[in-house]
Amino acid sequence: MFAGVLTAIVTPFINGELDEESLRGLIEFQIAKGIDGIVPCGTTGESPTLSFDEYKRVVGITVEIARKRVPVVAGAGSNDTAKAVELTRCAKQIGVDATLQVTPYYNKPTPEGLYQHFKKVAEVGLPLVIYNVPGRTGINITPATAAHLSKIPEAAAIKEASGDIAQMAEISRLCGDRLTLLSGDDAMTLPVLSVGGKGVISVISNLLPDKMAEICRAWQAGDTAGALENHAGLLPLMRAMFMESNPIPIKTALMMKGLIKSAELRLPLCAMSETNREKLAQVLKEAGVL
Repeated sequence: MFAGVLTAIVTPFINGELDEESLRGLIEFQIAKGIDGIVPCGTTGESPTLSFDEYKRVVGITVEIARKRVPVVAGAGSNDTAKAVELTRCAKQIGVDATLQVTPYYNKPTPEGLYQHFKKVAEVGLPLVIYNVPGRTGINITPATAAHLSKIPEAAAIKEASGDIAQMAEISRLCGDRLTLLSGDDAMTLPVLSVGGKGVISVISNLLPDKMAEICRAWQAGDTAGALENHAGLLPLMRAMFMESNPIPIKTALMMKGLIKSAELRLPLCAMSETNREKLAQVLKEAGVL
């Protein structure tokens, strides 16, 4: 379930409401282009500003369209353990294959607090992907803590977005097959594969799922040179997706490409600046996307 490229799917909005038509079309596009999984309601899906009803609808549509052709790993994390449990139960009832659980933010739990948090969520009975993104949460899962968390039977993988490749290598060494290592940053995909990772939860794959999949498939086939060439070719686009806070650039790019109707975001996120829109359009043209 946790190998290759899983797309952290955007949540399209139009006039303040969920754009179900664009979401359905985008998911079908992903599957047709050979993606390995869909991750709704993560950071890229603007989960903090979704109502509970919208959350259920987004996850429900994703499960409905996926039809078990690819696994669905729904974001269900919170800094409130009880809320994370509630979201996870909801996702399980809808029929997801696993959930993505972000490290509790703001509270700054101790390593033991982290363990107890994920253990409680695991009691719902779904595989979970732990999401380490200290730049957003203010807390880092160290390799020692990751090794402790890997003892939870339902803890199946870790999405690592610390940016520290030495830390990722140590997590791979300590956890082995007990905790599948996934990159949480497109630009780190190839380095993570090289230290034992199995794939990536990707932003750029919203736009170019087949191109991202080629990187992982080349690596898995032992074609290191091919993986490097594909990764290098996408690197300018990967970087462009973080000109401003994710998912501002990827939604803008998807609208430019016509894959969603609107690049609408919810406050406190706002539309991309005109200067950066022009830069993004140039990068997309140079990459042959537009």
